[in-house]
Amino acid sequence: MSGETALPGQRSLFILSPGDRDGLSDAARRAGWRVIAARRPTDAAQRFLHSDAQIAMVDMRDASDGDSRLIGSIVPAVEAGGGALIALLDISMLDSAPRLFEAGATHFLAVPFSPEQLRATLGSAQRLVDRIGGGVTHSQRAQRIRRGDALFWELDKGGGAVRLSDNLARHLGLDSQLISPALFVRCLPRSERRSVMAVLRGMMRSGRAEAFAHVAPGRPDDRLVHHLRLVDGTVAADVEWLSEAHGHDGAGRDDLTGLRSRQAALDWLDKRAGLPTTILLLSISQFDRMNAAYGEVVGDALLGRIARRIERMAADAAPGAIVARIAGTEFLVGLTGEAAASDHATLLARQLIGAIGRPFSAGDHLIRLTARCGIAQSRADDDATRLLRRAGTALADARAGGGEGIRIFSAEKRSRQVDADQLETDLRLALDRGEIGIVFQPQYPVDGIHMTGVEALARWNHPQYGALGAGMLFATAERSDYMLPLSAHIQAEALRQAAEWPRALSHLRLSINVTAADIAQPGFLGQFLALVDASGFPRARLTVEITESGLIENVGAATALLTALRAEGLAVAVDDFGTGYSSLAYLKSLPLDYLKIDSGLAQDIAGTARDRIIVRGVIHMAKSLGLAVIAEGVETQQQLDLLAREGCDYYQGFLRSAGISSADLVAMALKT
Repeated sequence: MSGETALPGQRSLFILSPGDRDGLSDAARRAGWRVIAARRPTDAAQRFLHSDAQIAMVDMRDASDGDSRLIGSIVPAVEAGGGALIALLDISMLDSAPRLFEAGATHFLAVPFSPEQLRATLGSAQRLVDRIGGGVTHSQRAQRIRRGDALFWELDKGGGAVRLSDNLARHLGLDSQLISPALFVRCLPRSERRSVMAVLRGMMRSGRAEAFAHVAPGRPDDRLVHHLRLVDGTVAADVEWLSEAHGHDGAGRDDLTGLRSRQAALDWLDKRAGLPTTILLLSISQFDRMNAAYGEVVGDALLGRIARRIERMAADAAPGAIVARIAGTEFLVGLTGEAAASDHATLLARQLIGAIGRPFSAGDHLIRLTARCGIAQSRADDDATRLLRRAGTALADARAGGGEGIRIFSAEKRSRQVDADQLETDLRLALDRGEIGIVFQPQYPVDGIHMTGVEALARWNHPQYGALGAGMLFATAERSDYMLPLSAHIQAEALRQAAEWPRALSHLRLSINVTAADIAQPGFLGQFLALVDASGFPRARLTVEITESGLIENVGAATALLTALRAEGLAVAVDDFGTGYSSLAYLKSLPLDYLKIDSGLAQDIAGTARDRIIVRGVIHMAKSLGLAVIAEGVETQQQLDLLAREGCDYYQGFLRSAGISSADLVAMALKT
């Protein structure tokens, strides 16, 4: 396969030619098109899907008269993307054109052809693509979306820098998309650098397309292949995976996304009958509205981007996992081994929902999506259909419920389907029954290993549904007008438990939350200070956190309260920063000690370059105001390293610890 980097405004053409790939590529390039070309038909469909081309040309001259198998290998992929397909015929083969049109071709071009005839045919094909895609703008958006997760690089004109796609930089473990050629070579395994340099020098001398392959960093069983071509005297490359995990065999594949098909996923599950297996069933919410706004061609391209994000994250978190598109906007991730454990599966589900929630660039627009996830764990008597049905039930629960959008259907219990009305009734009994518990999530300095503080978090140990997180708990309390009693209970219980910690934990700060309802309550300040003093927990070690949404509801009252709390010796913080709408406008006027970055925003720092710029801006703004910065929801070492580099002070999240009981916290602290 060969490829080259597009110039501004340049269209892309995919060529499949077993016998004349380079000659046809040269002709198309002279006509002003960027070319992605292949000789092998076996994986041409997936290569077309992963390129940014919308037009394919298939060379039928070596096929027997009327044999449509070569063209049939790529038709489903072209049709799925709303593309056009040109059949290249010898002048003596024109009688076979009708059969090729029946097989899926939209245009034909007879050989020999003039440059004018080639440009006219390509122009006609492009007009068809634009018409199918709802116009040039929609077509261009679809191309940009597809290209967004592609693997490619190019050498700058002067040869002083290598510019990588965001996705390739991530796979090579780089923080920047613009690096020196020397650093690029050092990303390759030492044993393969000499051969790579020989290939590059040979291509520069001969001008002919070349390729090299190397082991992917951190993945000894995977190889990346770089297909090189000279473009205006400099080097450009398209990169693809060459491995069992990333191979594109065409069998059992979904034509639109290149993932495994529903049937392939069912076959995989049947082969694992009786073995510990967990499946995640993900669904993209309200995708029909996105289709209505941008068109189905953009929607199809977006599904391809979603597939790449899921595939990449699953491969990183759970080697051996299978990723499939089940139907429409539903995707399946099958987990085995340690990754099939409930906590691992839930963490991966959170990561996947966060990844899908990061904006997709469509050129002149940013498209934002949300997802829900159902998780099902296998039972001894399961077959694939039963397991998938239970995951579907859990997914339906996640769609109906609130909170983080994840439901688990375990091997032992029924799906945690939640009746919202019943929850409101149950909540009024939960406090008396002792069902509302407290866990403490440790906080650490970004450059240290010793715990410096904890945040008190609420958990509802529901007798029917099991453990319910703070999101569902507070949503229920808000609906039932029970927020004040719940908040008072959580504050009192957190202070009581923290006051009992041994002397070894006397350095830890405690963070507790204050709600918008608390702020609006007359006399809250005096009542709260009396509660703190009665508990015996020192004011100097207490941080009061108020969510950004609570500040927005009543900025004046919040400012007055925070000012008074600081005057009484407590520290104050804004929690979940980055989820509101007027953050920058009011932040400078608030009396604060800490700013806590919302988990979604913190995780974005490992996303695209644009994501990192936003997070960097928030951190630098907070530091310029003299605030310490705490990142929530840190789940990977990469996220932590990037946050530390930008000046973040503290962090909390699954990378170090989930919320734990007071007894477990004491035991953990005494071990360190």
